[in-house]
Formats: sequence, C-alpha cells, structure tokens
Amino acid sequence: MTPARYLFISLLSLGLVTFAVILQQTGYQGVSFLPCPLCILQRVGFLGVAIFCFLAPGFNRLSKFFHGLATISAAYGFSVAGHQVWLLSHPSTSCGIDPLEVWINQFQLSQSIPWLFKADGLCAAKLPPILGLQVPEWSAFWFLVLFVVLLLTLVRKNTSM
Repeated sequence: MTPARYLFISLLSLGLVTFAVILQQTGYQGVSFLPCPLCILQRVGFLGVAIFCFLAPGFNRLSKFFHGLATISAAYGFSVAGHQVWLLSHPSTSCGIDPLEVWINQFQLSQSIPWLFKADGLCAAKLPPILGLQVPEWSAFWFLVLFVVLLLTLVRKNTSM
C-alpha cells in the first residue's frame, strides 16, 4: 500500500475519534453522548489503526508488521462494536453500572486525558440515531470497512512478494 493510502486510513480513523469526542462534548439533538466503556475500547481500536497505519510506511522492514497490527486493531474494534450492537438489541442483558467502567477509569490515560478515555455512559443506552444508525452501528461499519481494506491489501502485498 502506498504511504498516501496509509495516511488516508490514519486520518480517517483519527477523524472518527474526533467525531466521537465532538458528540461527547456537544451532544446531538439535545442529548449528551457520554462514552461508555465499550465506546472507549472502540476509540482505542480506531487509535490503534491510526497509529499503526501512520508508522507502517516509515519503517520499510516493519511495514508488514505494522500493517498486520492495524488489521488486528480493526478486527478488535469490530468485535467490541459488534458486542455493543448486540447489547443495544438485547437491553435486558445489560446491568446498570458496567464493572468494565471502573476498570477502564483506573488507567492512567483515563485520568490524564479524561475527555478522551473516561467512561461515563451506559453501554445499552439508546441514543438518537445519526443518519438512521446508532453510534456503535456506525463504528462497526467503519471497523468492518477498515478491516476489509487492510486485510485485502495485506494479502495482496504478501502474494506479490
């Protein structure tokens, strides 16, 4: 993959995290979008894709390794987003305060950069849809797109060598 494509994927991932932070800070349709623990874990997935795609073209010998880590980050994010979509469709399975919230909020990053990594919301909270989809559904969609693109380019890169 070309360095420009890696940069595009990196900026797309960072843009999605930025959009999530804007939703968190400003809300949508008068509703505050507080991030839940699964939302924070999805942010970590998007940041993983962004960081590894940013590093891949800079290290020729390790580009395949970073590409693989970006692909794994996208798969990880898709699994987390998929779990949250499942929780939204089965609200009776969610308990009030998520024990994962306490665990995530104890990390140094959560305390150092709370506007990005602090979990305050409920994972099964029904928020207003954006263009017909809930935020976790959008997240799952974008993780799937990123995963497919990264996996196909990784496979094509490996077969052409």
